Amino acid sequence: MNVNLEWYRVFYWIAKSGSLTAAAAKLHITQPAVSHTVKQLEEQLGGALFFRTSKGVQLTAEGEVLLRYVEKAFISVNMGEKAIAEMHNLDSGDIRIGASDTLCKHYLLPYLESFHEQYPNIRIHVTNRTTPETLALLKEGKIDFGIVSAAPSGIAPGLAAEKGIEIRKNAVIRDCLVGGKGYFHLADAPLPLNALSDYPSLLLESGSMRSAIDEYAAANGLAITPEFELGSIDLLVQFALRGFGLAFVIRNFVEAELQSGELAEIPLDPPLPERHIGIATLQGIPMSAASKRFLSLLP
Repeated sequence: MNVNLEWYRVFYWIAKSGSLTAAAAKLHITQPAVSHTVKQLEEQLGGALFFRTSKGVQLTAEGEVLLRYVEKAFISVNMGEKAIAEMHNLDSGDIRIGASDTLCKHYLLPYLESFHEQYPNIRIHVTNRTTPETLALLKEGKIDFGIVSAAPSGIAPGLAAEKGIEIRKNAVIRDCLVGGKGYFHLADAPLPLNALSDYPSLLLESGSMRSAIDEYAAANGLAITPEFELGSIDLLVQFALRGFGLAFVIRNFVEAELQSGELAEIPLDPPLPERHIGIATLQGIPMSAASKRFLSLLP
């Protein structure tokens, strides 16, 4: 049926007020417009919905039936509008974030804590995946945005530019080589990269944030064969502290160990390039008010 939903709004307010004049005032339209709308609706539905009385208008039996359904519909619409308003006011809503374990712990966690304190009714879902997996989840619409490891170009290391995905560079991070007490003597002068093979190396597993290290080595004509491949920066630190070898870690995340003297940074020649934490979003897809507010907290 070709019925304009605005006709039902007019019908609803006539029924609730019992007056065409009152309905016209409520809807900010003229009484003739109200009368014309009712006539159109009655013609479309095939019967009278109101009859006139000395006090105004009353519903016919058909009108009473229609009102029950229309009233439920408008209650649902009002509930929907209220829910949207609550989302815009950050009184409700969801945020779905993708990030690696390392970025979640060392970068994201303080911002999650601050946001949750300010907006306790927003539900936060964090999915821990590698950068390639995070971008795949984003393309599938399973997360709102991803926190990823990004090269200076803004493209995630090891990945070609992903069509439809925008990666905005955020905080600067720098990889570094560290060692425990048995390797402190190497901190006195830059270690040539080709001399790294003389020492046991500790790296993250393939397919993780390690890809930036692999690209750095390849750009200098080398491939690093690690003694140990581990699943997190925390494990790399623990293995380095116990003397298992030299670990490639993110300097921003081991400041405490470097300042305490438990680890020493081993300079490399050529030096490791800086890169960024990136915020990955889908191009042209609007974000929820909660997601936009959370991203505004990130430096």
